[in-house]
Amino acid sequence: MIVIADTSPLHYLILLERAEVLQHLYGRVIIPEAVVRELQAQKTPAVVRQWITSPPEWLQIRQIAVPPDPALAELDLGEREAIALAETLRADALIIDEKMGRREAERRKLRVIGTVRVLDDAAEAGLVDMRTVLPRLQAFGFYLDAKLLQFLLDRDSARTRRKTES
Repeated sequence: MIVIADTSPLHYLILLERAEVLQHLYGRVIIPEAVVRELQAQKTPAVVRQWITSPPEWLQIRQIAVPPDPALAELDLGEREAIALAETLRADALIIDEKMGRREAERRKLRVIGTVRVLDDAAEAGLVDMRTVLPRLQAFGFYLDAKLLQFLLDRDSARTRRKTES
């Protein structure tokens, strides 16, 4: 499976101390060099900057061979390179959160997933507790619509009930 990640999902998963769920769910994840630079930016939390200085073996950093599409100019460099890399490698999924980037990736027929989907899949695999991780995610500044939050919590409760009943 080829999975490409943009900056935001990695940023939040590192802050949550849950980046390793990416390895459990996808094996390896590929990021473009622009994402590395964004994770190293001065405004980025120190824990994130430190994490990317010694990336885990399952995280592969790629330089993109083709220049990003000028049609992506309204997106930041990490998003542009992540989308271009996903297209070049014919990725199975692109992990991206930003609305404009997601829309453009979907327009290009890329399978898009976000941080919340990664966490939900990780909860399904027994790797995270959604009741703990979602409030922490919000505390780090991640916006979650109230209806989506309730849906995720209800889904997690149902998942927990199924596991205890079996």
